[in-house]
Amino acid sequence: MTLESWMVDGLGWIGSALLIVAYFQNSRNKMNAQSVVYQVLNVIGSFLLIINTVYYGAYPSSAVNIVWVFIGAHYLNKNMKRET
Repeated sequence: MTLESWMVDGLGWIGSALLIVAYFQNSRNKMNAQSVVYQVLNVIGSFLLIINTVYYGAYPSSAVNIVWVFIGAHYLNKNMKRET
């Protein structure tokens, strides 16, 4: 395994962990799905998974994560505008 693939795997695991934390906290009613923190976790997590899935050629997963980033970014932008 090359250093590059180790790094890409690490990014994928971090991205997965961020998505799981956001979902788990939301399911426990500890984090609102409309909150900035929830959206940031989703956007960063999905972005890291995009890097991983494109690297390995898992394009259906890449597509899902690209959509996930756009959804998260949209609502993050909406939340930021509401707070100003």
